[in-house]
Amino acid sequence: MDIGTEVGRDKLIEQARDALSKAYSPYSRVSVGAALLAASGKIYTGCNVENVSFGLTNCAERTAVFKGVSEEGESFKIAAIAIVANRDGARFSISPCGACRQVLLEFAQSSGSLCFFLNSDDVLVTKSLTELLPDAFILPTK
Repeated sequence: MDIGTEVGRDKLIEQARDALSKAYSPYSRVSVGAALLAASGKIYTGCNVENVSFGLTNCAERTAVFKGVSEEGESFKIAAIAIVANRDGARFSISPCGACRQVLLEFAQSSGSLCFFLNSDDVLVTKSLTELLPDAFILPTK
């Protein structure tokens, strides 16, 4: 899938909407769906899964990343991710939380890997993962 085309972006956003329908969010009532395009060409989806102990909640973005890593192993890399959300049926803008930004950047294919999300006016926002987390925590490698 060519994520640089409108058709590619729309397909990824549609898969994120499908994932949104599976969210478990009885406490916040904020449902989130994510679909990421891996460098391998596979699409992995995720939804948020809340827990009464909020610290045990997992975001949609990390759910999708963890699915990709569990299937592809160390070779897993993110080319792009789309994120959508709603609250009690009303769509609104959602941007990845800080923890998700760090995880997404860890597995980014490149500094230009893209993140798409819809704002409250249904306008598509596009940012690179490095724009979302410009001063990421990075350990030196050997």
